[in-house]
Amino acid sequence: MRDPYEILGVARNADQNEIKRAFRKLAKKLHPDANKDSPKAQEQFAELNTAHEILSDVEKRGQFDRGEIDAEGKPRGFEGFPGGGGFNRGFRRGPQAENPYESFSFGPEGVRRSGHAPHDAGGFDDVIADILGGLGGRGRGRGGPGGEVPRGGDIDIKVPVALERVVEGGSVKVHLPSGRTVEVKIPAGVVEGHRMRLKGQGEPSPFGGPAGDAYVVVSYAPHRHFRIEGSDLRTDVALPLVDAVLGGKVRVPTLSGEVELSVPAHTNSGRTFRLRGKGLPKAGGTAGDLLATTRIMLPDAPDKELEELMRRRREGAG
Repeated sequence: MRDPYEILGVARNADQNEIKRAFRKLAKKLHPDANKDSPKAQEQFAELNTAHEILSDVEKRGQFDRGEIDAEGKPRGFEGFPGGGGFNRGFRRGPQAENPYESFSFGPEGVRRSGHAPHDAGGFDDVIADILGGLGGRGRGRGGPGGEVPRGGDIDIKVPVALERVVEGGSVKVHLPSGRTVEVKIPAGVVEGHRMRLKGQGEPSPFGGPAGDAYVVVSYAPHRHFRIEGSDLRTDVALPLVDAVLGGKVRVPTLSGEVELSVPAHTNSGRTFRLRGKGLPKAGGTAGDLLATTRIMLPDAPDKELEELMRRRREGAG
């Protein structure tokens, strides 16, 4: 039997949504009831079922990736051992399921499943019901016999948002699967991972039903000044040598503009100052902190007085 990833046409790092979409597309195309004149339809559909059962189960997928089971779900090295055959073909789970295609049929009442398949079949029943509902007239859909036509899938669209916009609010452009571009308002104080629903802007239904929904997921865009640590921000602050020795004030960038930071005398490079509430928003309306770390900077141009001072200090120390 071929590699399950090859059968479904997905990459080895495909997520469960990609696997489910690939299975839906191929199941609709290969199901025996839709290919009554093809002698290979049953074999191809059985192969597809087995591939989907392995890859849609996190544990079994891991076993396959580690080489613990083969493409039929059988433990490697036990192919000939009675009872060690894993999944066999399709969904044979007992003597009553010799033919995996007898479980599904079309008729006036839509899609019907016979036999006594166990309840641990996961989401396969839902997927098949959605697919075959489009092939067999009204089908049963998700709402029972005579239910509505299955809707399209929901999707997540991760949108990078500038940190300043996270604090102040604003809008971002979102590109939808339909090819449309819309502007989505970002509320001030939004936190990373926040999801905003765009109703009916998800994947279209392959059976003519309503489209799914799109969810805009906020992610923090990289920033040239700040490094993100949870809800805290880190930044480096240039500290002139004279201020490091004598003390002084330096300007520190924040998401709402620069602020002045008092630096005591004898401040070493690498000392960190905490500016409370100057970080990223937190749930509940509070905010993280800004951690400013000093980096002592020498003058860009040669400074004769500074050089002479350092020379005298070196000679005095010797």
